[in-house]
Amino acid sequence: MSDKKEDHVLTMKTVNPRAVEMEYAVRGPIVTRSVEITKELAAGVQMPFSSVLPANIGDCHATGQTPIAFIRQVVALCTYPQLLQSDQFPADAKQRAERILAGCKGSSVGSYSASSGVDVIREDIAGYIIKRDGHPANMDDIILSCGASDGIKTVLNLMMTGKDGNEAAGIMIPVPQYPLYSATLTEFNAFPIPYYLNEENKWSLEVSELKRALTAAKGKCLPRAICVINPGNPTGQVLSRKNIEDVIKFAHDEKLILLSDEVYQHNVYAEGSEFFSFKKVMTEMGAPYCNMELASFMSASKGYMGECGFRGGYAEVVNFQPDVRAILLKSISAKLCPPILGQVVIDTIVNPPQKGEPSYEQFESEKNVVLDLLKKKAKLITKLFNSIEGIKCNEVMGAMYAFPRLFLPEKAVAAAKAKNQSPDFFYCYQLLEQTGLCVVPGSGFGEKEGTYHFRITILPPLEEMEGVLEKFKEFHLKFLQQYK
Repeated sequence: MSDKKEDHVLTMKTVNPRAVEMEYAVRGPIVTRSVEITKELAAGVQMPFSSVLPANIGDCHATGQTPIAFIRQVVALCTYPQLLQSDQFPADAKQRAERILAGCKGSSVGSYSASSGVDVIREDIAGYIIKRDGHPANMDDIILSCGASDGIKTVLNLMMTGKDGNEAAGIMIPVPQYPLYSATLTEFNAFPIPYYLNEENKWSLEVSELKRALTAAKGKCLPRAICVINPGNPTGQVLSRKNIEDVIKFAHDEKLILLSDEVYQHNVYAEGSEFFSFKKVMTEMGAPYCNMELASFMSASKGYMGECGFRGGYAEVVNFQPDVRAILLKSISAKLCPPILGQVVIDTIVNPPQKGEPSYEQFESEKNVVLDLLKKKAKLITKLFNSIEGIKCNEVMGAMYAFPRLFLPEKAVAAAKAKNQSPDFFYCYQLLEQTGLCVVPGSGFGEKEGTYHFRITILPPLEEMEGVLEKFKEFHLKFLQQYK
């Protein structure tokens, strides 16, 4: 009898090796096990906990966040325009919906838009950037995307050389980093140039480390770009303006394109911290820096809105040559267009209710409730982790995560290696099995050799987090004792 595998065109020998090699820890084996446990609990299996707390991913609504009313009102009106005749919706929500629908072909969100997005929405994004930065922005530089991730991959694709070895494109990425970047570079057969954030100094980004990383990559690839995540994921740091200026100067001197992941720009909590866009700083530095190639990215999935499922995002791409811009537009045309409802959600974010409009007070109240709670939980989780033996956690200055360091006993490290597991995976798997708390091992984001971490979101409801974190403390101290 023939081997059944031989009856298939695609086997583990023939499938794209880049797809096999690619990893995405945020939805890795521990998350798969958490789904299994949820099903087992529903089937009546007895465990030391009654439910799984998904703290592995920045999915705000999955952890109980209430949708912002104005966003959903505009989406509802655009989806079912007959509701425009109803007196159940405020006038400003109707006005936004009517404007968007007028910009859609056939006045319907069921139609395709231009590949770069609905024009009126791109106009509103440009207006938002002007207001945010205090400098001009052009709708022709705006490209709507299927979440920020799609925009990031689209721009990265432009930088690929199509060659292997020392002629492959090199992209500088932070470590720790959001695994989209390492996964995409694997998929594109590009060369990651890791630069390490300084955990001892609040996960700071130091130019000396950038220079070291780039020097180490010389001769191994063709360096093309530097990616910066600000506020940071998974580390939660917020870059100072001076730090941003230093990175811009470094990128200019080394002739690198700037890729600025700014999806957490609404999520800044630490006293004295402030979000500055790379475009704003670059513009205010003047020539030659203001003429550098820059792509920055924003999403509907984070901030105060957390509308992950709508897959709304955009990229602002500035100072690219006209011929290159034409290639970018050609590459996105193959995808037809990003989801229209995702574009609608983006519009409500960049063109929210203004003072004097009927939805303003409710919108501001709902927005501030979300952000104030996140700030409170950022402080809570930082304080709690730093009060526990064997853990150290930098202040969660922004974004939606803590990235505490674990100081694991040697016996635990040896036990993990005996199972061919990274020590932080070994730890996080047991944490899930014993408490129901689902977090992501730090090794999935990259970390310095010999250090161990995990990423935990600050999204679950405050009272739920307080209870689970007490369970976490019990687990952790028991784990230390077990492997002492």
